[in-house]
Amino acid sequence: KYKKEDKQDEGPMQEEPMQEEPMQEEPMQDAHTEDNLIEEKSVGDARKEEADKDEEIEMEDSNLINIKDFAKVELRVAKIVKAEGIEEADKLIKLHLDVGDLGERTVLAGIKSAYDPESLNGRHVVLVANLEPRKMKFGVSEGMVLASSNDEGSIYLISPDEGAKPGQLVK
Repeated sequence: KYKKEDKQDEGPMQEEPMQEEPMQEEPMQDAHTEDNLIEEKSVGDARKEEADKDEEIEMEDSNLINIKDFAKVELRVAKIVKAEGIEEADKLIKLHLDVGDLGERTVLAGIKSAYDPESLNGRHVVLVANLEPRKMKFGVSEGMVLASSNDEGSIYLISPDEGAKPGQLVK
């Protein structure tokens, strides 16, 4: 009997600690792992917040506009009816534009270094049609044609694809 009782006592005693120990260890490991995750998330969140702040500062510095501001700009296809050089001006060419239903506009464009006026006749360009007219030394400019440039100073007029008609809204 003594031996059987020992075996019976030992049996349950051995089983219980085996079951309890892993249960106790797992929650401790889970809690420890949770703490690490929380700490990692906190560090990660702090880094993300810092990056977001840096990005916000960059965006503020880059002169961003919102979609409502952009929607105020009215871009239209225009056809250059006549382009003429202005002798006294170093950079300007006077463009007479057909803007379809909006009529004709005169624009003074700083593209003289890149274009011969005669080569522009009949060409389609993109016009900022709702730009307030500006009185300049050589006349009034009633809009602005879009162009790109590079660091070397080359200028490239922005033109719509074939088929675009004067006055069409650029969307």
